[in-house]
Amino acid sequence: MSIATTTFDGDVAVVTLDAPPVNTMTRELRAALKDAFLALRGRTDVKAVVLACAGRTFLSGGDMREFDVGVQEPGYHEVLRLIEDSPVPVVAALHGTAMGGGVETALACHARVAIEGTRLGLPEITLGIIPGAGGTQRMPRLIGLEPALDMMLSGKPLTAQQALALGLVDRVVEADLLAAAIAHARSLAGSVPRRTRELPVAGAERVDEIMATRRAQVAKTMRHRNSPLVLLDAVRAAATLPFDAGIAHERGLSVDVEKAVEGRALRHLFFGERELRKIPGIAPDLKGRRTDRVGIVGAGTMGGGIAMCFANAGIPVTLLDTTQAQVDRGLATIAKNYDRSVTRGSLKPEQMAQRLALIQGTLDDAALASADLLIEAVFENLALKKQIFQRLDAVAKPGAVLATNTSTLDIDEIAAVTARPQDVIGLHFFSPANVMQLLEIVQAGRTAPDVLVTALDVARTIKKVGVVAKVCYGFIGNRMMDPYGREAERCVMEGATPEQVDAALEDFGMAMGILAVYDMAGVDVGVLTRQERAGLLPDDPTFYRPSALLFERGWMGQKAGRGYYRYAGAERKRTPDPEALDIIRAEAARLGVPQRQPQAPEIVERCLYALVNEGARILEEGIALRASDIDIVYTSGYGFPRWRGGPMFWGDTVGLPTILARIQEFQRTLDPQYWQPSPLLARLAAEGKSFAQWQAEQAAAAR
Repeated sequence: MSIATTTFDGDVAVVTLDAPPVNTMTRELRAALKDAFLALRGRTDVKAVVLACAGRTFLSGGDMREFDVGVQEPGYHEVLRLIEDSPVPVVAALHGTAMGGGVETALACHARVAIEGTRLGLPEITLGIIPGAGGTQRMPRLIGLEPALDMMLSGKPLTAQQALALGLVDRVVEADLLAAAIAHARSLAGSVPRRTRELPVAGAERVDEIMATRRAQVAKTMRHRNSPLVLLDAVRAAATLPFDAGIAHERGLSVDVEKAVEGRALRHLFFGERELRKIPGIAPDLKGRRTDRVGIVGAGTMGGGIAMCFANAGIPVTLLDTTQAQVDRGLATIAKNYDRSVTRGSLKPEQMAQRLALIQGTLDDAALASADLLIEAVFENLALKKQIFQRLDAVAKPGAVLATNTSTLDIDEIAAVTARPQDVIGLHFFSPANVMQLLEIVQAGRTAPDVLVTALDVARTIKKVGVVAKVCYGFIGNRMMDPYGREAERCVMEGATPEQVDAALEDFGMAMGILAVYDMAGVDVGVLTRQERAGLLPDDPTFYRPSALLFERGWMGQKAGRGYYRYAGAERKRTPDPEALDIIRAEAARLGVPQRQPQAPEIVERCLYALVNEGARILEEGIALRASDIDIVYTSGYGFPRWRGGPMFWGDTVGLPTILARIQEFQRTLDPQYWQPSPLLARLAAEGKSFAQWQAEQAAAAR
């Protein structure tokens, strides 16, 4: 079957592209598009052309695989110029989700008709690249300099009506898109095609002022990133250079930014997220169980947030707790959260009412009997969780999935107290659960395959990024957080201030320094978790000692008004706490901790090399399936900068031999019990390989 077919409606030619599933602009599609337009050239019986796509969407974007291997002929510019140079008007018939190269193709057409529900965007900035097929040059000419910058810097798609208001599309219809596009094309027949490249750029006379403002905005909102600055440079060319010179400038910038670490990092995450559902031993066509009703045990912050996730997806939830006061408090908090969204304008009042109606509170275990999925969301206490699972086992219907929200505990132990361990799984939500993207799906030793598939389906339904892990202390995220936070606290014991430690990590790109994270989550959370596993802790009185000191004084972080920092006023802005620092300094002296006064480069190396080293151990042990899974956990749930690609990808960019050498140096100069290189890290460094190469080898071996 041909990718491009040409049919005729009188004197209007209709070129239809059909490349399932989403009409990606591969080399083959571009070649077919080129051939179709070349065949129409010189035909005196054709007065106009409609460019349409079969299937669920117009051209969805470029072929991202070409970023790493190079664009093969015919290239985008050649094909789009051929369309734009058509001697008769060309109308794009837009439907579905037209993104990136798809929108750039539409821009090369002379008019655009869209059906309601169409979304159009240039999301390249989210991948660390810029529109490289003329988008930075044509879009400002079509809709003006500032609207084009808004669209490209945000990366967010426009609705058909928004695109109409901006002049990006010429007409929006509610039905029969092809007929409308043909009629529009016929109305243009005989006229000189309106070529986007020939239009003036509205706002060009203010280009210096506009660019200065945008650079200041980018410095605030996209700190550390390079691609937004490159984008501004490319768009400036649209306002200051002739079209052909601007296109040449865009092409050079586009090639450079595609090769840069930022672009490679974001593409790594893009492709990694598409691998998440590929689980060894589980057939791709295995179906999960139905999840039409959910029960949640625990109406606290976490349980309430989880309830909102399901209500947002239209799934009824029963929320259980031990007292009516706790249930009422949980429901009130949920209502308050929704009300805040209504106030911000992100939720309509009727939507709030619909979602609240889906959440019912109860004190009776029997109310959970009809649930397809039951989620325990109480605090980290193994004995309590076991008791709850015994109760759930007694009341849950056959085939119901029993999930624990534990962040660290042994799920195999929890499953063992039930008569149905095959139905037990970990669903580790991140706080606030209704906001955070990540969902760690923990496959216990006896979890049934269809239960695991059910969990992956649930993640998709509630719009979470579901990453599968195996059972160990802390799974992927919190296990790796342990050495990361340990080094941060140790640096404070050695003479750095909390603000120096957090500033070093935030300057690296972390969304928040780890000590500020502890204050936000509650200092008590980590301390109580360590108390729960006291028998496994190292024989080291300095181990996480600063947190223990704060806990002993009731300084639990933001909720108490002080922790590593003080939090005063309505904004609860963090400010240094000299008293907390004095207490830590005195304890360091009592324990004889050498005062090294670590500076920012050492702080970053110690915290992040410890993170990478633990990630390598997790890969060796099979806790994580892929290095990219670890990267997705950390960029989706722990504030690691996406533009650095996650800890394992970042480790590859630093170079594993470099990291190994520094770890070995820390082994000699710091506490050797904490600085033992992972055997996998050591082996890959010796072989000159990366985690990415290891992952590719593992995938090849599994095929």
